[in-house]
Amino acid sequence: MSFFKDLSLSAVTAGCVAVLVGFTSSVAIVFQAAQALGASPDQITSWVWALGWGMGLCSLLPSLYLRKPVMVAWSTPGAAVLATAGVAGGFHMGEAVGAFMVCAALITLCGVTGWFERAMARIPMEIASALLAGVLARFALQAFTAAQTALPLVGLMLGSFLVARRVVPRYAVPVTLALAIAFVAAQGQLSGAALRWELATPVWTSPQFSLAATVSLALPLFVVTMASQNLPGVAVMRATGYALPVSRLLTMTGVATLLLAPFGAFALNFSAITAAICMGAEAHEDRSRRYTAAVSCGLLYIVVGVFGAVITGLLTAFPRELVVAIAGLALLGAIGSGLADALQNASHREAALITFLVTLSNVVVAGIGSAFWGVLAGSLALFVQQYRRSS
Repeated sequence: MSFFKDLSLSAVTAGCVAVLVGFTSSVAIVFQAAQALGASPDQITSWVWALGWGMGLCSLLPSLYLRKPVMVAWSTPGAAVLATAGVAGGFHMGEAVGAFMVCAALITLCGVTGWFERAMARIPMEIASALLAGVLARFALQAFTAAQTALPLVGLMLGSFLVARRVVPRYAVPVTLALAIAFVAAQGQLSGAALRWELATPVWTSPQFSLAATVSLALPLFVVTMASQNLPGVAVMRATGYALPVSRLLTMTGVATLLLAPFGAFALNFSAITAAICMGAEAHEDRSRRYTAAVSCGLLYIVVGVFGAVITGLLTAFPRELVVAIAGLALLGAIGSGLADALQNASHREAALITFLVTLSNVVVAGIGSAFWGVLAGSLALFVQQYRRSS
């Protein structure tokens, strides 16, 4: 099978790092959202099952079919919205599931009509690249601020990464990750307290539809998922040079969410940070073979779904500093490429820089994250500067 011929250690490692980063960086928010909606421990485990299978299949199958990396994740800002609105509104799980399904229907509608892809196609490449750099740089900055609480670990990781980049550049990330795990294990910093040795079991929750839940849960979940997740996700695709059928893939995430919502899948969407890891040169030197990183990531997400609580405990056993540091180092190449593409055209440079800085600021207005406002600010700046200006 050609997949196994295309597979490499660097691609598998990129998939592992993507799962490690994507899961550990926000799984606590997902748990908070479930608890805010009154989910039982069994229902929380079911959320992990549904999200793991949804992200896994939606990443694995299209990547194999298209032979291009397709990365799908859960909506982290969407989980934050649910955690806040669930407490404030006093909604129960049935109403929440109904809201998940309404959100999924709206995402599916965006994919079927194609309006989201058409809107993204009108954004200049420089703005998209600046958006990508801003989203990733905000995350990568944490790799160096982590030195405030774990200087020896971060120093070891940075040093080993630089040396490995010189000696074995394709395997710099796996070498760094292996040394970091060995270091924290030797220091006794791996926590096994969160381990629960049980398989995940899906739990059905019947949906209940209400106007209050639609307004307070479904619509905010839809808006932040599209603006803060799908928009930068498409920017990653464009900036890394992959021509993917955005509308069809968006429809796929909407339908998958609709089917898995009764089990706890609140919103599936395009990934940005983990996509950059699997779509970048660190995954494989040959762009045509990087899809294997996304397939590896999808398989691991399915394992997460199957083993649920066990895998969650294992992934959350790593110190936070290790997770953010390995993510930041793995994203350096993508950030550099994004900035280079964003600033290469002098006529678009200032607008791209505004996009980058607003996105990097992590500002939130009306519950909508900085990715949307970065694109809006950059596009407005470009319009003011270029409108009716003769070339």
